[in-house]
Amino acid sequence: MLGQPVPVVTDDDVARIARRDFPAQADEVLALLAGYGAESWEREQPRVRLAVLRLADGDMERLLQQLAYAKLDYRDVLMGAEYLAYATLTLHTPKPSAEDAQQAIEQDWRKYEEWLRR
Repeated sequence: MLGQPVPVVTDDDVARIARRDFPAQADEVLALLAGYGAESWEREQPRVRLAVLRLADGDMERLLQQLAYAKLDYRDVLMGAEYLAYATLTLHTPKPSAEDAQQAIEQDWRKYEEWLRR
C-alpha cells in the first residue's frame, strides 16, 4: 500500500530555515509566520510554516503570498511543498500505476529531506 510520508517538524526547524533562507530578515519572517495559527482551523503550525518557507524560496513577496494561501487553506501549501511530484502525476494521470506513484512519493520525500537538511 502506498503512503505519503508526513514530516515531523518543530518550531526550532522553522526558526533554523527562516534564518537560513532569510538571513537579513529572519526576525520579520518569524513574526509573519507566527500569524499562522491564530485561527482554530489553522492547523499543524510548524509543518505549514515550513511549507510556506519552502515555497517562498527566500523571496519575501512569495512568502507573503504563500502565507495568505495557507490562511485560506493550509492543504494547498502542504501539497506544493511536500507532494508536488505526486500531485503533478495524479493531475495528469488520474490513475497512475503503483510504481509511478511510489516513485513520485519517494522523489517528493527525498527532495523535502534534502531541502530541510541543507
